[in-house]
Amino acid sequence: MNSKLNLRDKKKEATAYALAVAAFELALEHGMDGFIVDDVVQKAGYSRRTFANYFSCKEEAVASYFISSATKEDDKSLLAGLPPDATPLDALYNLLQLQFTSEFLHKLRQFVSLANQYPSLEPYILNVFRYLQIAAREVMEQFTRGRYADGYTHLLVGAVYGAFVPILDGRLNVMLPGEQQSEGSDAMPFDQYLNSMFAYLRNGF
Repeated sequence: MNSKLNLRDKKKEATAYALAVAAFELALEHGMDGFIVDDVVQKAGYSRRTFANYFSCKEEAVASYFISSATKEDDKSLLAGLPPDATPLDALYNLLQLQFTSEFLHKLRQFVSLANQYPSLEPYILNVFRYLQIAAREVMEQFTRGRYADGYTHLLVGAVYGAFVPILDGRLNVMLPGEQQSEGSDAMPFDQYLNSMFAYLRNGF
């Protein structure tokens, strides 16, 4: 019986993800004003009623793409692979590398760019960052197991994830993985930015 429930859950997740992918691709191709829910369901191969079972609007579907992509499948392997003397910062550094792949970062930057053009997306981008932080806090709380004061993981995760926002919205000149540095550009490579950010946290601001 549990296996049937699991299969049903997996099917629901796959349906929601297919709709989210279709919505995100349409948003990139046509802008938020250039498509409607009917276009999403046609592209994904589902009915409008099915869409309504998962999302209240096309903006929510677009944002869901990122929430679905930031899975927690690697949490256990992350914790198991850390050395016994690993610190919370070590665990968070590893988690970021799992979460923020090159592909995910590029698409997240595209999403931020869309949100800058279409204010209807702004509340949903906040939801995406909130979800990423909640997922990270859950992993960190598993790792710390009460060894640190209440609020420590909240502060740590908030500081690290907050540092990603100015990269994604273009306020900081940081090259994402796979990008080529243009001639005369003083953009900092992403890995260098990540390491310098963690150096501040390890050594104090």
